[in-house]
Parts: sequence; structure tokens; C-alpha cells
Amino acid sequence: MPASVPRQRAIPAAEGGQGPVAALNESAPESPENRTAAAGAAAPSDTRPAKTATTTTSAQLTLLLIENDPGSTPIVPDLLDQAGRPIRIRTARNLTEAERLLTDDVHCILLDLALPAPGRADDGDELAVLRHVLELAPRHAVLALTGADDTERGAEAVRVGAQDYLVRDELDGRLLSRAIRYAVERKRSDSAERRLAEGRLRAQENRRLERGLLPTPLLDGSPLRFAARYRPGRSRALLGGDFYDVVRTPDGTVHAMIGDVCGHGPDEAALGVELRIAWRALTLAGLCGDQLLSTLQQVLEHERPDDEIFATLCTVDIAPDGRRAGLCLAGHPSPLLARPGMPARLLPYENNGPALGLLPGARWPRMQVELGAEWSLMLYTDGLIEGRVGDTGERLGQDGMVEMIRRRLAEGLTGEELLRTAVNEVRDLNGGELTDDVAVLLLDRTR
Repeated sequence: MPASVPRQRAIPAAEGGQGPVAALNESAPESPENRTAAAGAAAPSDTRPAKTATTTTSAQLTLLLIENDPGSTPIVPDLLDQAGRPIRIRTARNLTEAERLLTDDVHCILLDLALPAPGRADDGDELAVLRHVLELAPRHAVLALTGADDTERGAEAVRVGAQDYLVRDELDGRLLSRAIRYAVERKRSDSAERRLAEGRLRAQENRRLERGLLPTPLLDGSPLRFAARYRPGRSRALLGGDFYDVVRTPDGTVHAMIGDVCGHGPDEAALGVELRIAWRALTLAGLCGDQLLSTLQQVLEHERPDDEIFATLCTVDIAPDGRRAGLCLAGHPSPLLARPGMPARLLPYENNGPALGLLPGARWPRMQVELGAEWSLMLYTDGLIEGRVGDTGERLGQDGMVEMIRRRLAEGLTGEELLRTAVNEVRDLNGGELTDDVAVLLLDRTR
């Protein structure tokens, strides 16, 4: 049965089912009866999931007949739906009238293929009028009406997009009623199948994005332990513009990076993938520090969809002995360093350079940091620190995050458990899902 959608306004049309079909023009008046009938009508929508059968059966079917001489069509007035209720009929003599009458409470269109298509050159396309209607009403079921000697064109109409075709001389009320119900149900089924296919395609694309944004680290041969955590922001079950990566180069240096493209759409996610892949390629090619970030800025400037897009980035390169690291910040929060017997603290950020894409020719100084023999280094995106704290309206901030991590470390949490607990606590403090995406990366060195 047809799917139901929100009720629509009454329209100036004569509703059939109790009398002969009559052609309408734009001056046809509204009657109280029509307003009452139209208020209960409903039509399918491709943008929403199909309603249940119980909801569907409550909707009265409405047919829009498009023919230049509606009175010549032998339609039996008593058209009934599956529940035995009259099928309402509206008529239009041309596509201009049809467009005016094509409100959301129309379920099916019966189109005379002999009707001329306005505004189109005579290019020999016998289905021009059908193509025009399909463009005009992509969410509606369409039945093609042909003559007895024109069934081949009817079959071609089905191939182009109509749900079925009917021969004018063979029409009767029972056949047409059944054809309308079938066409509406087939359109609903086709729409549901298309939405399912689109959902599967989006899932595949999201998996590809996930592999691009959150890759498997290349740490073979390194004694460092790796953990990461990602949580999408509110109303998005998919990845946003946050990305990270970790690789070990042949000299034993471990390079880690975390970044955030401003915005949350697919363009931002795709740009994050490009930057992440470019960073890995440039790092494996031997670039680091200011030279690497300058090259990444060139990539961003050439690939971003508009000049307002920028990205923040934090990179660290950890020496082969694991005791020292170089740090570069491009408008990004400074990492957190924790060592045994010492409170966790943020690394210096006084020399923080601008975000990528903001200032042409910018420079990013590389700071040398002493890590020690045993440590944990946490890189994160600003989604972790921008959540609210209870009803105060204040943000957690970096200070609040540091205190939270100190407390969790004192409880003995490490690795994946530490990150999972921290992200969940930030969410709980916020009173629900965070507005921004959260990505956190943790590297540990133990004796």
C-alpha cells in the first residue's frame, strides 16, 4: 500500500469517484468539501522511510490525469482502492496545469503519451512528455496511457521510468484501480530499494574514509605502544574532519601526527584524508618540521573547496632512543606528557604557528622536548577540551583535561582504557554527545 506523508493544503480540483471526470483550469474554485477531503490526503516521499502498513491504509488514493481531452478517456467513475474507498481524480489538460495540481497528496499520475511536451524541440523523441513528467515528479508513481496500436511505446515508457502502461481502449474501472494501487506500491518499493542501495554505498564510502582518516600505524620494530580513540560529534554517526597517523622511519624515529580540518562535511573529511596521506608520504620521504608543514599547506591550498577552509595540526618526531622529541604546532592544542612520579603536564606551546591555510608563507618552528626514560604522550583534537562542564556553561578546557588525565592515571589507567574512560567522562560532563568530533592518540614508552 502507498506510504503516508504529512498532510497538505487543499487544492482547487474536482475530486472524482462519484461523478464524471471533468477537466480543470486554474480558475477552478475551492469548495469546503474539497478542503475537507484534501486535508486527509497523503503521498509517498523518497526522503523518508516508508510508513507502516497500518498508516498506509489510512490514506485515500489520489490520481492526477494528464490529458488534453480528459472527457474522451473511458474512465469508470467508481474507482476504488483496496479498502473499497473511492480513488479521487484530478485532471489537467497540459503540463502547466499538471504542475499546479501536483501537490504532495497525489499518489499516482496517469499520463497520455500523445500529449505534447512544452518547451522542447521536435527531436523525434516520442517519450519527451514522459521524461518531462518524470523530471517534474520524481517521487510519484507514473502510469503511461497509450493506444492499442502503440503498445511498443508503452513498453518503452516503462523502461524509461513509468511504473506501467495501459491501453486506452482496454480501460475499465477495475483494471485502472488495480493498476493505480500496483504503481503506487511499486514506486514505494523502488524508492525503498534505492534508499537501501544508497545507504550501502554511503557505508562503503564511510569505511573508505575511516581507513583514510584513521589508518593502521606503521610501528614495526618500535618499542612504543600505541592506542587511539575516536568519537563522532552530535548528530553524526560518521567521521568528520579529524585525522591522525603514526609511522616509524628506517632510522628508528617515530613520527606521530594529529589534525583537524575545520567543518564536518564530506569535503572536510576527504581533505583530511588527503592531508593524512600526504603527511605519511612526506614523512617517509624524510621531511619533518617546518619543511613538511609548508608542503602540507601547499597541498591544502590546492585541494580545499574554498579559501576559508583551514586545518590545525600537531606533529612530533620521537628520537630512536625514545628520550627526546621534536614538536611542531600549527594552531593545534599542545600534547600532554605524563611521566612516573610527576604530574601530567602540557608540552610548551609558546612557539605555536598558525593553522595551515591561514597565512601564505607562514613558518612553524620545531621545539625540542625532553621526554625521559619512561613516559606517555597524548595528542588530541580540540573536541576533547571544548565540551561543557555540567550546567555552568563553562568549557572543560585544557586545564580541566589535564586534571582529568592526572586523576585517571592515578587510578592506574593506561592505554586504550585510559582513552576510553577519558572520552566517556568528557561526554558525561557535557551532558550528552559532544558537538565536535574527538580524536585522541596515545604513545607509551616503558622500561
